[in-house]
Amino acid sequence: MSGIDRRAACALLLSLAAGTVSIARAAPAATYPQRPITLINPYAAGGPADVLARRLAKDLGEVLAQPVIVENKPGAAAALGTGYVARAKPDGYTLLISTSAGHVVTPLLHHVTYDGVADFSFIGIVASQSSMLVINPQFKVNNVAELIAYAKQHPGKLNFGSAGTGGATHLGGELFKQKAGVDIVHIPYNGAALALTDLIGGQVQMAFLNLSACLPHIKDGRIKALAYASEHRSKLLPDVPTLEESGIHGADVPTWYSLAAPKGTPAAIVDRLNAALLALNAKPGYAAFMESLDAVPLSLSPAQTTQFVEHDRSNMTKLLRSIGLAK
Repeated sequence: MSGIDRRAACALLLSLAAGTVSIARAAPAATYPQRPITLINPYAAGGPADVLARRLAKDLGEVLAQPVIVENKPGAAAALGTGYVARAKPDGYTLLISTSAGHVVTPLLHHVTYDGVADFSFIGIVASQSSMLVINPQFKVNNVAELIAYAKQHPGKLNFGSAGTGGATHLGGELFKQKAGVDIVHIPYNGAALALTDLIGGQVQMAFLNLSACLPHIKDGRIKALAYASEHRSKLLPDVPTLEESGIHGADVPTWYSLAAPKGTPAAIVDRLNAALLALNAKPGYAAFMESLDAVPLSLSPAQTTQFVEHDRSNMTKLLRSIGLAK
């Protein structure tokens, strides 16, 4: 065989080998999923993320025709469960539902074993939830303007509760303080339930919390809704004005929930999961459930989701630096 023939034969063999590898990689994606999927929730059972994760798992499992099992791995400000998924096999059978805390804020505040963006293949944004500014009814202010006036007359005397340091409810409160030019002391709690207990009891005068957690207590009069931190009023409380309407512009820090897989998960599997997630948004029962949580689904592609998270990291870096929490 001549040198030219040998080179041609080698090229053909290499081409066939490459085609075999390509087919081998595509085959799992074409038949995915073939067994149950584990959805890691980096928060405790019973909380807002857990409620959302379990409904997502149920409906996603129906679309994919395979069970989706929620496994809670709380701890270290969502870093424990988030890091677990970052190290998981990238085969589409270990997924993560997480928030800005796990992907963005905790890595900015603490040393973690993963990169919150680079170590993940983002599938989509499950939902976004805005915060509500709520007060104890004994705190005799009727609107945001009166609250700001009181805070300026009594600097450092008011406390606001949140669901935890570095979370969306905390950072929303800090941004409100900046925009309003007031000195209000942050009191972090380990979750919304504890913050609500102290707000109802009068240990704190006000709080920024997700409306889904506050709504039962607003309806029974134990706390009072003052303003909604979003561009539009909530359908659940249409009579409550937004912060924008109240004169505080750009102070909304919503809680977003992403669906992600470990970096290296085949693009075909990521696309399959994204299509399944988008299909849920069109299901009336699922849409009604999301609305009951004051959660807004976002129909984004994997690429758009990655851009969304990167944009949030940029914004949170600036905000955390401005309040002295990040370098």
